[in-house]
Amino acid sequence: MNSGTARWQRNVFIASFIIPTLVFFVVFTIYPVLQGLYYSFYDWSGMSNKKKFIGFDNFKEMFHDPIIWRAIGNDYFLVAGKVIGIMVIATFFAVALTRFGFKLAGFFRSIFFIPNVISVVVIGVLWNFIYNPQIGFLNAFLSLFTKEQVTITWLGFTEHTIWMLLPPAIWAGIGFYMILLIAAIQNVPASYYEAASIEGASQWKQFRNITMPLVWEQIKVSILNIMMTTLNGSFVIVWIMTEGGPDNSTQVMGSYLYQMAFRQYHFGYGASIGFVILVLSLITTIILQRLMRHEAVEMS
Repeated sequence: MNSGTARWQRNVFIASFIIPTLVFFVVFTIYPVLQGLYYSFYDWSGMSNKKKFIGFDNFKEMFHDPIIWRAIGNDYFLVAGKVIGIMVIATFFAVALTRFGFKLAGFFRSIFFIPNVISVVVIGVLWNFIYNPQIGFLNAFLSLFTKEQVTITWLGFTEHTIWMLLPPAIWAGIGFYMILLIAAIQNVPASYYEAASIEGASQWKQFRNITMPLVWEQIKVSILNIMMTTLNGSFVIVWIMTEGGPDNSTQVMGSYLYQMAFRQYHFGYGASIGFVILVLSLITTIILQRLMRHEAVEMS
């Protein structure tokens, strides 16, 4: 077999893996994005074939829409809250279950991972029950410390309801990222910790100078994944628990898109919101990558 034939067979072999993936990416990612951008330039209800070209009017309307600005703020509030909450708790338990030799480490890993095998819809319903003002677990627990029955409507405060969405969002993500960090920590050579112990380094110094730098790439990937899944996927838990209320105080971009496109039949406006979600996700990803690259340089 000559070199030309071998090269051709190698190229065909590589193409047989790349082309199907590329086709799926174009069909299920690129095409919907372009189609959504196309619809964003039209005034269309989504229920008929009649579309009116209006140019950038949907984007101009969005710029003056106070609800979309609140939705963007809520999205980034959830991003910040989930990144801090999930990463701190997941890192704590990952280190505890790998560095301190718990006998039931496998059991605790399974317990923490349970929320990740439960549907987000089920999680939303479960936490709605926890927050229920009459029969909810939270009010029942607080009633143990008072003389009267506590009946706080946890999801009924315009200013504070968005905070009530953080616990279920954080709880649902801890197990997955804890498992990722456990795998990364277990790949750190034990000799590093042994040498540090001989030198008299405390557990905190070992964590700061050995564990964190060596698992930083995994932490960076986890942060980026939390950001992207929140900006693009926080709709479900918001819609199940509050439907964006009360008074649009918990709207996120995904829930507002759904409301405008499929509840109010303003499909063109909904498509413009979807395009903004894409742009903000890309911009945020680039900024986070640059910031974390700078942090990695400082740590090294």
